[in-house]
Amino acid sequence: MNDNGVCITRALLSVYDKTRLVEFAKQLKKLGIELISTGGSARQIKDAGLSVVDVEDLTGYPEMMAGRVKTLHPAIHGGLLFRRNDINDISDANKHGINPIDLVYINLYPFEETVESGASLEECVEKIDIGGPAMLRAAAKNAEFVTVCTEANDLKKVIGELEANDRYISESTRRRLAAKTFAKVASYDAAIADWYETELGNNSPEIVNFIGVSGRPLRYGENPHQNATFYLTKSDRAGVATAEQIQGKALSYNNINDADAAFELISEFGIEIPTVAIIKHGNPCGVAQGQTLIEAHNRALECDSTSAFGGIVAANRELDGEIAKEITKIFTEVVIAPRADAKAKEIFAKRKNLRLLLTEKVPDPLSKEKIIKSVAGGLLVQERDGGQITRDQLNVVSQIAPTEDQFDDLLFAWRVAKHVKSNAIVYAKKLATVGIGAGQMSRIDSSRIAAQKATEMVKNNEITPTIGSVAASDAFFPFPDALQKIVSAGAKAVIQPGGSIRDNEVISAANESGIAMVFTGMRHFRH
Repeated sequence: MNDNGVCITRALLSVYDKTRLVEFAKQLKKLGIELISTGGSARQIKDAGLSVVDVEDLTGYPEMMAGRVKTLHPAIHGGLLFRRNDINDISDANKHGINPIDLVYINLYPFEETVESGASLEECVEKIDIGGPAMLRAAAKNAEFVTVCTEANDLKKVIGELEANDRYISESTRRRLAAKTFAKVASYDAAIADWYETELGNNSPEIVNFIGVSGRPLRYGENPHQNATFYLTKSDRAGVATAEQIQGKALSYNNINDADAAFELISEFGIEIPTVAIIKHGNPCGVAQGQTLIEAHNRALECDSTSAFGGIVAANRELDGEIAKEITKIFTEVVIAPRADAKAKEIFAKRKNLRLLLTEKVPDPLSKEKIIKSVAGGLLVQERDGGQITRDQLNVVSQIAPTEDQFDDLLFAWRVAKHVKSNAIVYAKKLATVGIGAGQMSRIDSSRIAAQKATEMVKNNEITPTIGSVAASDAFFPFPDALQKIVSAGAKAVIQPGGSIRDNEVISAANESGIAMVFTGMRHFRH
């Protein structure tokens, strides 16, 4: 065989998850490969009627210390590590009666699953595998001569090569499996380190590891000249990463970014009231609630129907045929929702390029999972912005208090503003956005642009929707000028964090204009 193939004569099988163990053992035996195994793995192989050498017979020592020590012995690690082309290694192996081990199939104790089950500290510690990672690292280090499998799905490729090439495994396969093994062990150790830091209550450990799995190459990144790959983390948070893609083209880098932004926004509103958000380039161009999803969608679309073209639609309820008809009236890149009925799927299927993502549930908006942003030479790590404000936490600072309807609109606009890039200004009326200003260097510009876009959506001589609206600002007003823009747009109540050294000037401007103003005491910058 070409590609520096190595003949497999002895294999060590020692697995916690015994999926495909016996099947793999039978396939190896059929090829004339000698089997070595430990504990429960050896018993299962024997029960299948196959001969197997127990590790304790090989080492001359029984398993001890409740199974903590069984494979940490030169007969095992020497068999894995000795270089078959090194005269000194060969001499040592012959001197000490060490025979080569050419292939290992090892998976590790389920540490993360044990932690997630709520097990005690002692139980979690006992699921920290020692012998398994040691053997895997030894085998992977000696990939020039040893083949290493860490998962059941590695076995098909290995058996295929062994059968096709008279028990030989190519160098390219050995190297690929070794790289996967080192990543697997690193991920395992990272999970243990993270658990220990959590147990210690340390939110800023000296060393931190972030693991991505199941890397999926994307066609390109934000632009065609950029390479990109989508990795999954160990988080089970509902969203684009955990969603089932029902139909449509493969997701692009920008699709994933925007779908995540859309579904994170929709999570702010739970599932009690039908809510729809339409996202374009990471920012909402319309968000609304209604008695039905159709009403919510159409009101969200009215906010900025121009920008909605080619956007992302997120909903917090199951999609039916009626809402599917509405969504497909304009070109939409992605639709993401918890569920969709058969009729909705049938309608979406007629738009073959539309990606439909179903998540089963809406994520918890209060979650404080870590989020990561890369900068040149480093990583910024922070908690997810799980901050929310309730009605009784609002501080009315103006002479005029908001009406009950205005309080509802203020809280609605505030939740939307949290997901608009700073400087963010959101106008809302009757639980629907009517103007959104995002990502401007000046809060004045955001106020003006949001009002201007609202005016552009007016049809048939209707009243400008910002008249009688409320407005939300993600951060405080450093001067009264942006507030005056909001007042001139017709807003009658404003929600903002407060905290400026000129708060009194801004409050005075609100009182002079006859509008209500409430402070949240919480800022929502988003960059």
